[in-house]
Amino acid sequence: MKEEIVIKKAKEEGFLERFFQLGENGTDVRTEILAGFTTFVTMAYIILVNPIILKDAGLDQGAVFMATALAAAISTLFMGLYANYPFALAPGMGLNAFFAYVMVGKMGIPWQTALGAVFLSGIIAVIVTLTGLRELLIKAIPLPLKHAVGAGIGLFIAFIGFKNAGIVVPNPATFVDLGNFKDPGTLLATLGLIITAVLVARGVRGGMLLGIIVTTILGIPMGITKIPSTLISAPPSMAPGLLKLDIMGALKVSMYPVIFSLFFADLFDTIGTFVGVASRTGMIDENGNLKRGNKALFADSLGTVIGSLLGTSNTTTYVESAAGVSAGGRTGLTSVVVSLLFIASIIFSPIALAVPSQATAPALIIVGIFMASSLNEIKFSDFYEAFPAFLTAILMPLTFSISLGLAVGFVAYALLMTLSGRSKEVHWVMYILAVTFILYFIYVR
Repeated sequence: MKEEIVIKKAKEEGFLERFFQLGENGTDVRTEILAGFTTFVTMAYIILVNPIILKDAGLDQGAVFMATALAAAISTLFMGLYANYPFALAPGMGLNAFFAYVMVGKMGIPWQTALGAVFLSGIIAVIVTLTGLRELLIKAIPLPLKHAVGAGIGLFIAFIGFKNAGIVVPNPATFVDLGNFKDPGTLLATLGLIITAVLVARGVRGGMLLGIIVTTILGIPMGITKIPSTLISAPPSMAPGLLKLDIMGALKVSMYPVIFSLFFADLFDTIGTFVGVASRTGMIDENGNLKRGNKALFADSLGTVIGSLLGTSNTTTYVESAAGVSAGGRTGLTSVVVSLLFIASIIFSPIALAVPSQATAPALIIVGIFMASSLNEIKFSDFYEAFPAFLTAILMPLTFSISLGLAVGFVAYALLMTLSGRSKEVHWVMYILAVTFILYFIYVR
């Protein structure tokens, strides 16, 4: 019996070796499994945070929990099996906030139509990847503007985190003001921010997830966290959000800037993550291109389409994948392990749904800080870089809109370069985008 088990195990390892090319990539089954666990722990906070954010858009919290876990599991599994990349995907931070607080909250778009816009942005991403237009867009948009988009989304996320925590509140005279720290909710969120910041600063693996858990527990004696009656249960129903997207409603002309913003914000985030993480794995060839890059980008684009059908915002590749790569993950087997762990997490929905927004607000702020670090890549000593990049980044939180910040930045870049006699340095695609946004401001907005 023992010999049969050994033989069976050897055959399984042989199959995994051949399918994922483990030896060729300098890894083994044990290392890949450990890397998968590492990546999952660092990004599992999304299954706690995303339902709370999208609940504010009117979606059912239990259905979003299921959509989040399954979108992450399916897209990550596809990434592992199809592209053989150790990258994990899940609904992206920033774009979920844009979905809930701008598209639905500020613009008044029904959440069903907003899901339709997410679906269309994913379809565009798939087409752009398959046709090779992705390379043209990447070359056309100046690098400083790409960094500015990431930084602006970070500032936007952090602002929402401060708002949800009650640390920043409205003020009729000054627009915003500091909140009341005597309020139990604000106090809990502040404690959570301190705890999470210390964990992250000390390099504790899964620090944000642990911070959410500790803050949630602290909320029990403070009367904010409601203790669930059970720790595990049957999965919540997906019916309230499954296939409820309104694609026809999203095809209106007024939705174009929104779809455009979803697509480009997701594209920039993906490219940055791919290059940053792949550079640690030997997946970039001597010409600076990603090996099997189109397969991985296709998997990423398809993730958004899958997520929208399930009932959640844009699904994207997580920079936390770097944690698994640092632990030795080099192939898609790492992603398969992450996928299985997301599926296993479904039975713990009572715990996830008991987490208060005050416990997830610190995670928004911390993620915002990481994303805002892209400002370091912008040369503020060069006004041609600084002016459009700064407008792009700062107007996202100030207008409470990623799309408006993106539009103003693109228009500002094209106008500044043209009126300064440097029009030949501007790619023709940027002129098309700038004119389109100007027409939007004149005739639509």
